[in-house]
This record gives sequence, C-alpha cells and structure tokens, in this order.
Amino acid sequence: MTNRTYSITEIVGTSTESVSEAITNGVERASKTLRHLDWFEVEGIRGHVGSEGISHYQVTMKIGFRLEDDE
Repeated sequence: MTNRTYSITEIVGTSTESVSEAITNGVERASKTLRHLDWFEVEGIRGHVGSEGISHYQVTMKIGFRLEDDE
C-alpha cells in the first residue's frame, strides 16, 4: 500500500426532507468538483423551524479526499 496524503474541506449539505438526505446531497455535490473522496465526518446539525414544523435541515461536515500522486 502506498503512503497517501489527504486534504479536508468543510461543506454544508442541505435538504427539506431529512438529515440523511442533507448528508447525501452535500457529498454528491462535493463529488462533482472534488476527486478521490474517501470519507465524511458530521460536525453539526441544524435546521429551520417554520410555522408547520421543521422546514429545512443543514448538516455541516468535513469531507476528506486523497491528493493525487505526482507520478
């Protein structure tokens, strides 16, 4: 196994449906601009409460991705 180096970026995924969907939406969007995604870590969960209950979920997470080799 080769030695790997990772970079970490912080994103916020959102959804009107659920925390799980907010995570999925965030990771899927990050994968469109970042390569070699390996992991995520949820840092925080928050949302918006409207007149009819929870109307929006936000999940702050760190995304780890491998840096490309120089070879």
